[in-house]
Amino acid sequence: MIEAEKDNYPIVFMCDLLALPRSSYYAWRHRAETVAGARRRVLGSQIRQVFDRSRQTYGCRRVAAQLNRDGYACSVGLVAALMRGLGLRAVQPRGYRRTTLPGDHPVNSPDLLERAFAPDSCAPGERLVGDITYLRTGQGWLYLATVIDLATRMVVGWQLADHTRTSLVVDALQMALDAHRVAPGAIFHSDRGTQYTSSQYVQYCRTHAVRTSLGRTGVCWDNAPAETFFAALKNDLYHRHTWPTQAAARTAVAEYIEVFYNRQRLHSTLGYRTPHEALTNHQTPTAA
Repeated sequence: MIEAEKDNYPIVFMCDLLALPRSSYYAWRHRAETVAGARRRVLGSQIRQVFDRSRQTYGCRRVAAQLNRDGYACSVGLVAALMRGLGLRAVQPRGYRRTTLPGDHPVNSPDLLERAFAPDSCAPGERLVGDITYLRTGQGWLYLATVIDLATRMVVGWQLADHTRTSLVVDALQMALDAHRVAPGAIFHSDRGTQYTSSQYVQYCRTHAVRTSLGRTGVCWDNAPAETFFAALKNDLYHRHTWPTQAAARTAVAEYIEVFYNRQRLHSTLGYRTPHEALTNHQTPTAA
């Protein structure tokens, strides 16, 4: 009561009113401040560990989610305040740059997803999205094509090359097929880049019972999950280093996808689970 009303009434007055020695009140307050301070110090140490394990990529929401997973109950607001005090600030995303190049004689496909990207809208392997991004190195450009499973947000197929021919996206999809991450009749959604509208690509998909799907021209939101992954890759990894050789960039991208993104990075769309955890949850039978 005294603590709650100390801004409205003098502490001396309230202690006298309650027949409580002021020394008892101040002793209680010191113990409370000591316990709170100790908790904040422990949380601060854990926050720094989580932040470092995330490669300085987590903001307060992901840090709070990881701490709660680890058994340290805390709010986002408390974590944000402690991170400010510790001088911890996640790397910030850069502006989006569109890289889609339309073909001269595109093969059209309908939009089979219509932005139905929610993980609970499908099972693993049923709905996939893909795209291409550009990566600069000291030895020239590299191009990364990806295949992402919407049910788990896992990158199930990817390919790096020094060209943007159709074989780049075909090889990425082949990786997903080889890993048995593509269900029969799966939808593979992309933008209208020349690789995804070529007759070679469309024929390859038909041969492997994959249904092609295309978003609208110039509307990045029609392929938002693929764009979100590229933003994470460049924000978390690519823009933070220089890449003198293509080999160095290839190694770093492979490690980022297979180790960090698929198995360690918490995904807000998945309820702050990793893609690997989401896949495991789908594969684990639920009790009747």
